[in-house]
This record gives sequence, C-alpha cells and structure tokens, in this order.
Amino acid sequence: MPDPTRTNREDAAAPHIPVLLDEVSDALKTEGGLAVDGTFGAGGYTRALMDRDPALRVVAIDRDPTAIAAGQPMVAASGGRLRLVSGRFGDLDALLADTGEGPADHVVLDIGVSSMQLDAPERGFSFRNDGPLDMRMGNDGPSAADLVNEADETVLADIIYHYGEERRSRAVARAIHEARRRGRIETTAQLAELVAGVVRVEPGSHIHPATRTFQGLRIAVNDELGELVRALHAAERVLRPGGRLAVVTFHSLEDRIVKQFFAARSGRSGQGSRHLPGTPVETVRSFSPVTKGPVLPGEAETARNPRARSAKLRAAQRTESAVPEPLTALTDLASLPEAARGGHRR
Repeated sequence: MPDPTRTNREDAAAPHIPVLLDEVSDALKTEGGLAVDGTFGAGGYTRALMDRDPALRVVAIDRDPTAIAAGQPMVAASGGRLRLVSGRFGDLDALLADTGEGPADHVVLDIGVSSMQLDAPERGFSFRNDGPLDMRMGNDGPSAADLVNEADETVLADIIYHYGEERRSRAVARAIHEARRRGRIETTAQLAELVAGVVRVEPGSHIHPATRTFQGLRIAVNDELGELVRALHAAERVLRPGGRLAVVTFHSLEDRIVKQFFAARSGRSGQGSRHLPGTPVETVRSFSPVTKGPVLPGEAETARNPRARSAKLRAAQRTESAVPEPLTALTDLASLPEAARGGHRR
C-alpha cells in the first residue's frame, strides 16, 4: 500500500504539533548564529530553536500570507531575533540575501502541507470538510479547480499517477473529464465524491479513496517537489562550512529526493557530467552525513501526534567544499516522466 502520509496529516482533530522537534534541534546543534526556517508555518521549529538557544537569530520564510500575518506577534516578541519573510523556500538564498543576513549556520525545512492549511476548509486542501477546490499555498497562480477543469485528461492522469501514486489514475482522470463536460468541478466535496465512485479501498482501510488524487493535485498546483529541489540547492549555497541542514519529509516522493541529494553530495552515489551524461566525474563532497539513514518518530510521539507517523528526518553538515553544479537528475525526479505519456496506467 502506498505511503498513507497525507491521510495521517488529514486528521483534523489533531492540533498543529511540530514533528520530530527534539530530533531536529539535536541535528542542527545550534550554538548561536543564524538559522533559516524555510517553512515557517505556525512557527513551531522557529519557536523551539529560539527557546533552546537564546543567542540564535532566525530568518523564517513562508509563501502563505496567512502564516506571515499569524507570525507577527512572534516577531514582535522576539526582541529583534526573528525576521519573517514572505516567499518560496526554493528561493531562500535570494530571500536571505535581500535581508542582508548570511551566511547561515543552520537551515531547517519541513516539507509538505501544514496542519493550518489542511484544517481550513476555505483553503480547499482537504476533503474532510467541503470547500472551494483551491489548494494554493501562496494564494497565487492557477488553483486545483483550474487544473481539474482545464488540464488535458492525459496530463491529469499523469499527475494523479506520479504525484499521487494512484493506480486508478486513468479511471479518475476519465471520470473528471466526463463530469466537467456537464459543468465545472468547483468544490472539494464534488471531487471527493467523483473519485470515490471509481476508486475502491481495501476493507478496513482508513484511507479515503480521494487521498492520493488530492495529494497529486496539490503537489502539482504548488510545484512542491520542484520547490524542494530548489530549496536543497539554495540551502547548500547559503550554509557556511560546518553549518547544518535538517529536512523533515512526510512522503516517499519527498524523502527520495532528499535521500538522493544527500547521497550525491556526500559521495555515496556517482555524479555524472552534464556534458557527457553517465560519465563519472570527480565527486565534490559538499555535505557530510549527520544522521545515518532517516530518523523516525518514536512510539510516544506517534501516539501523541498521529500526523507524525510518516515523518522522516535527514540531516547533513556543510563541508569546506565549493558549491558544485546543481543535480539535474533531481529536477528530473521532481518532474512528470516523459514515459508517463505512454498511457501504461490501469
């Protein structure tokens, strides 16, 4: 069964609780300096890091204007230690430069949709409560409704299959195509009901039939995997030697990208030449591992916070090495494969 991460995070009864908080703090090993929280959200990591290290300064980033507004009291109470910046975490190097701060000593990234976004029906991220089919983290650009109602059926199937890991993607895309001929699909309830008509879950499963479809659309609307790839490279550029990067993921697609990035940058996998693809070149080790494999939440945390069940933490430390060229293979991994156009889905 594919990773049920987004179902876990759809538990609207759970409050917003930062995941793997102690483990992230331990991995970053802050001793003053400057931290960049690339995914501020409700400020859980920022608050914990500042409380733990009174000498630490933080530049926090979020693309969601709601999060920026909600974080202003924390900024006011920080005594000048916190700067809150509106923008995409994939641009964290440029955003940090705009503040006049840097280089960074620590970077933390908490990937995926936030609890606040999931729990707000008007944002359209969740099928638990009916709302407009939106899903935009930054409230700009095309919405999920635009994608559902205007994208080619084949493209929809590709998105739902590769980003949502839904095996019945073609059937879902076909159902959407037929339904929108009768009128626009505008709400989360409309889409969830439509998907439930063609996707069946195993008896006893707690996964809603629409979980994977919603996940795929949300990732596409927000270019989440592309943002992650850009953020990893941006963090590499802003971290000083000895600085640390900690990344928390909630889904296999996200974790695969982080795992491959750290493996390539620490010399644990080959790096090919952009001029001669597949030709080995001298490995530039820009990171050394801090964690050996993923760090998972313990039983106590998952009992306390069901949304932590699928979380994985990976961390690494910046070396003295110069910044190597971006890993184009990761960009390919974050994109829809060309093979998806072949229509091999069921």
